[in-house]
Amino acid sequence: MHAEPGLPTLPDCIELRGLRLVAVVGVLPEERTRAQPLELDLDLWADLSSAGRTDMLDRTVDYGAVSDVVAATVDSARPGLLERLAELVAEAVLDTDARIEAVTVAVRKLRPPVAHDLHSAGVRISRHRATPTDAS
Repeated sequence: MHAEPGLPTLPDCIELRGLRLVAVVGVLPEERTRAQPLELDLDLWADLSSAGRTDMLDRTVDYGAVSDVVAATVDSARPGLLERLAELVAEAVLDTDARIEAVTVAVRKLRPPVAHDLHSAGVRISRHRATPTDAS
């Protein structure tokens, strides 16, 4: 069984690694006017046992559809902070397929605007589907 800190224990995870997109994100003036390269990793926590038993595509999460939703979200968001972008992506992913019980999103700027030789700067968040007891 896999478990991310703070998330429910879930048996299965679809891993999406290295989704490269170009988007406007940042608070500096040059970041507000020029798109920059980003890289995203996602872990989609869902029960994959039915897909494993049946070998049927409709029994699993369509990661192509998830990638499309992530790309559309990143393209339209234009947030100041990576934290906000990660939150928007997590919300969109959880809305994509009811089988996704939780998601971990990592977003990295591949050329962060700093005065040092820094390969990337990023954030990683984990969110789970709200349950009726979460609202209380």
